[in-house]
Amino acid sequence: MTAEKIKKNDFIEIEFTGSFDGRVFDTTKPEKAKEMGVDSKNIKPMIVSVGNEMLLKGLDEDLIEKEIGKPYEIHLLPEKAFGSRNPKMIRTYPLKSFRDNNINPYPGAVLQLDNMIAKVISVSGGRVMIDFNNPMAGKEVDYSYKIIRKIDDDKEKINALQDFFFKQRFEFDVNGGKIIFKDEKIKPVIDIFSERFKDMTGLEFECKKEERKKIKEEDTQKQ
Repeated sequence: MTAEKIKKNDFIEIEFTGSFDGRVFDTTKPEKAKEMGVDSKNIKPMIVSVGNEMLLKGLDEDLIEKEIGKPYEIHLLPEKAFGSRNPKMIRTYPLKSFRDNNINPYPGAVLQLDNMIAKVISVSGGRVMIDFNNPMAGKEVDYSYKIIRKIDDDKEKINALQDFFFKQRFEFDVNGGKIIFKDEKIKPVIDIFSERFKDMTGLEFECKKEERKKIKEEDTQKQ
């Protein structure tokens, strides 16, 4: 019997571990997370749609034609992993701006600036040099992975998309070939993602229209 192979737009549950020079920096395995000294409470396999940029480019591409339950390994060059280092992502700030906000920058410190994670390269002459490149940018990395199962349930697929793109879950109904979200407030978001989600799932996405209560006039005339 020929084993089923994965194709583009399949939803799968996958476990993986990424390493650089033999050191683990990324994993979906709780036991590996513990070895890294990371809290493993929320570490678990991911559910992704294959070929839709929910994983690193090289890893995502490698999933095509792979078999469920079989272990694989892949070596990724920077352009298929975290990209090359960009000199324009290294910026200089006045030290005073940090001091005014009670921040004491030092080389090697990791800070959150402009909604991005950045690393302090140097502090000298009243200036702080900050690197906004991903810490793994420019590096060749290795991944080992295994596809645990293929996802067929529509609700599980939609929740996986919400976890990845929205970082939270909204209630919805599955009605034939339609996914209908119950909260009308997220309609602008659904409008943005609906075509992309349709390509990934083959389903239509929309928000339930709010039912307006009809106000009946009361007869105040006295009989």
